[in-house]
Parts: sequence; C-alpha cells; structure tokens
Amino acid sequence: MGVGQQIAADNGSWTFGNNVSETFVDHIRQSVPLYEEGHDLICQLSPYFVKNDSLVYELGTSTGELLRKLAENSKSKSNARFIGIDVETEMVAAARKYCADVPSIEIIEEDLRLAELDKSDLVVSYYTMQFVPPRYRQDIFDKVYESLNWGGAFIMFEKVRGPDARFQDILSQLYADFKLRNGFAPEEIVEKTRSLKGVLEPFSTQGNLDLLGRAGFVDVMSIQKYLCFEGFLAIK
Repeated sequence: MGVGQQIAADNGSWTFGNNVSETFVDHIRQSVPLYEEGHDLICQLSPYFVKNDSLVYELGTSTGELLRKLAENSKSKSNARFIGIDVETEMVAAARKYCADVPSIEIIEEDLRLAELDKSDLVVSYYTMQFVPPRYRQDIFDKVYESLNWGGAFIMFEKVRGPDARFQDILSQLYADFKLRNGFAPEEIVEKTRSLKGVLEPFSTQGNLDLLGRAGFVDVMSIQKYLCFEGFLAIK
C-alpha cells in the first residue's frame, strides 16, 4: 500500500530499503515537523564541540544530507573528520554519492549494534534510535557515552510518546492533522501507521532521559520540541 511519495509498505513492514532512498528526503520533510530547523540547530550547536582534529559521528546517516551540512559548517576546523554509519545498502550508496566531493566525510555500512566507535567529540542521531529494537537501545547509548571525550556531546532527535494516555491521544490526533495539512491523504496516513507497527518504537521523553542517564549522562536538556518530536543535547 502507498504511504506517500510513491513509497509502498505493507502492514508492519516499513523499511528504508526498496528504493526508499530515492524519495526519502521529500517524504521525511513532509512527515517530520521542523525537520530543516532541526538540521540548522544541530549545525549551530556543532561549533561548541567540533574542534581541530575532532571526530564526529552520525548514527543512521540516511542520504547524508545532515552529515554534509555538518562538515561544510566546520570547514575552518582543520582535520576534523565526519563518519556516517547506516545499515541500509541503498542509503549508504546515496550518502556516498551525495557526499563524494567532501573529503572529510566517510560513510560506513554497518549495524549500529555491532559498530565500534572511536573517541569522538560529537555524536548525532537524527530520528534513528526509535528504529533500534528496544532491547538493544541501551547498549548503543552506553557505546556513545564511552566514545565521547570529556566535554563532548550527543545530540539526539526522536519521536516521543506522551507521558500518559490522554496526552498520547492529543499528540496522535494533532500529528495526523499536521500530515493532512502537508498533503498526505488519509489512507496514506493510515497505511504509514500500519507499516510502522513493530518497526518504529518511540519512548517517552522520560524514557529517553532514563536511557541517557543510565549511560552516564548527567548534563542533559531539551533543545527543540514540537508535539511528539523532540531534540536532546547531552554533554559528557
């Protein structure tokens, strides 16, 4: 069934493969409130953490759009390196093509659950952790914390659940209204929701804060929030 931008997905079968990379950027811009603004905010925050010789990771780099923006925003930082990690072959190919003329960028095809992270100053996850099965999520948060140098940062944007059933009902309806205003047909919204069953597993704001806290992060704040979409800044 169609979920928008000629992307087809059956019940509980959403994937970032199957040519999704070809229309991914357009689809996500229509689907995620403040998508571009989130990119801009991350780039504005990056100079606080990216220094000469810094290593920056993006976990779940998709088509490489944000990683390229980060690299171009840090041109003055000599020898800073930017590594994008993604598990989807098609996304990796798209990101490598999009970032081919930026020598400071490397795209790696690997499962985050198996990836080894070197010491870094900034790690970015832009709507990625919500697709990691919950049983593996804490291990990845722990890995990010261990990777960061003291004073380094983890910037994470996630779809979040409401703190109780009433708030969740409100958020769900307002998000559906947002998608309708952005041109999605009602049946596309329903089919996208069905396709994400068991694939997209968002936690509440507190659930994400608990993951960060168990990993070792103490200094954490919310940096952007719109309905069920939230950005967090955690500094080691």
